[in-house]
Amino acid sequence: AGQALGMEASCWLSTGLVRRLIELPSPPLSRHQLKRLEEHRYSSCGRSLLEPLMQCYWEWLVGRVPSWIAPNLITIIGLATNVFTTLVLVYYCPTATEQAPLWAYLLCAVGLFVYQSLDAIDGKQARRTNSSSPLGELFDHGCDSLSTVFVVLGTSIAVQMGTNPDWMFFCCFAGMFMFYCAHWQTYVSGTLRFGIIDVTEVQIFIILMYLLAAVGGAAFWQSLIPVLNIQMKMVPAVCTFLGAIFSCTNYFRVIFTGGVGKNGSTIAGTSVLSPVLHIGSVITLAVMIYKKSAVQLFEKHPCLYILAFGFVSAKITNKLVVAHMTKSEMHLHDLVFLGPGLLFLDQYFNSFIDEYLVLWIALVISFFDLVRYCVSVCNQIACHLHICVFKIKPCSPLTSAS
Repeated sequence: AGQALGMEASCWLSTGLVRRLIELPSPPLSRHQLKRLEEHRYSSCGRSLLEPLMQCYWEWLVGRVPSWIAPNLITIIGLATNVFTTLVLVYYCPTATEQAPLWAYLLCAVGLFVYQSLDAIDGKQARRTNSSSPLGELFDHGCDSLSTVFVVLGTSIAVQMGTNPDWMFFCCFAGMFMFYCAHWQTYVSGTLRFGIIDVTEVQIFIILMYLLAAVGGAAFWQSLIPVLNIQMKMVPAVCTFLGAIFSCTNYFRVIFTGGVGKNGSTIAGTSVLSPVLHIGSVITLAVMIYKKSAVQLFEKHPCLYILAFGFVSAKITNKLVVAHMTKSEMHLHDLVFLGPGLLFLDQYFNSFIDEYLVLWIALVISFFDLVRYCVSVCNQIACHLHICVFKIKPCSPLTSAS
């Protein structure tokens, strides 16, 4: 085991303090999971409305990318761009009620477009360079899970949804829930399904919202719609509500009827309802803490709140993707629930510690746990398959992965 860990470090992480801080103390995947991972094959079906049109642009773009650039590097650059531009907006609008500078909205629009473009061509680059691997698929979906958190948060800030905290809470958690459900139905059926209106269309719509926020400012989103007599900002909120109903109807139809395992079970042979425990725990804790807070924690610090629970959502979504790719069971016990658990206990004991401080502690714990898990899983898979995470050429491990 010691030799295996040493070999894993040689694939990605430097030895010493950094490795001990970032890597989990024991490999997250078992030998059987790694074996089943080797047998995994990506499967998808369906095509969204704008995809044929965008394919022309994506094919042109990937042709401009040097062949020595690894697909995972393209993915992480796109994610970093989206995260950075959204954090700029968070800096100017911490309560999602402020007006950010015009350039901040434009920056977010550009950042999301860059992310969408790079996320669309990483798989093409992998096939083009003959470097496709299960790690690439996991890395892509893992980055998407984190990006979803920042996209829903940035959108809420752009329309100043903080003035309607209930709607902001719903929109953000609905976005994270729908992304989780997309992989939940994949865990059940073994195939990732795309609808007519899917991620590409939603991202284009959000880019337009950023541009409208830059051009119209606060006055645009606060203006009333004639006849309906509701604020313009409610349009994206209502669209989210209707989209959630439509998407979840399709997801749960597959979940309840599309199981490919024994007796209609998941691809891992587990109950099709088992993943509900994870996302259900996250949303239940988030709602309880939001509604029972004596200091209006969510209303005053919505961005921190969404990020703290968003990291938890990203972690369990990553575990769901890993469970699908390795045909294994998801276990409910997880360190990532420590942060929300601390917030819950603090409220249970009448907030004897400042809730704002506990929220920061929860955010740090959730983020650190997410990073440790993702780094450890990617590093273990990279070394098992004798590939590098951010290079196309094979790694030269010191010891055999077996």
